[in-house]
Amino acid sequence: MRRLFVVLSVPAVVAVFAIPALAATRSVKVGDNYFVREGSTPTVSVKKNDTVKWNFAGENPHNVTVTRGPVKFKSPTKSSGSYRKKVTRAGLYRIVCTVHSGQRMNLRVRSK
Repeated sequence: MRRLFVVLSVPAVVAVFAIPALAATRSVKVGDNYFVREGSTPTVSVKKNDTVKWNFAGENPHNVTVTRGPVKFKSPTKSSGSYRKKVTRAGLYRIVCTVHSGQRMNLRVRSK
């Protein structure tokens, strides 16, 4: 009976410790000339190893381009679909659309 308890308990213990290790996905809307919402420059916060998914909507083409941050990356220019990036380095990322100079956002990646 004790052996059966150990055999059944091990997967449950492993599952409990594995759950915090799962990374999240945060969605960001990319609309006509804005990230997230129209108005001021938004800041989106995520944890290290999370994935950020930019969803392209509207009629105008846009891209996601890091101008300053721990790691630089750039999406293709598109007007529909999405772009995903797993962020593995903590810090503040300044992001713009190079097609529309006033379209900006900040991405804050926390270490915990």
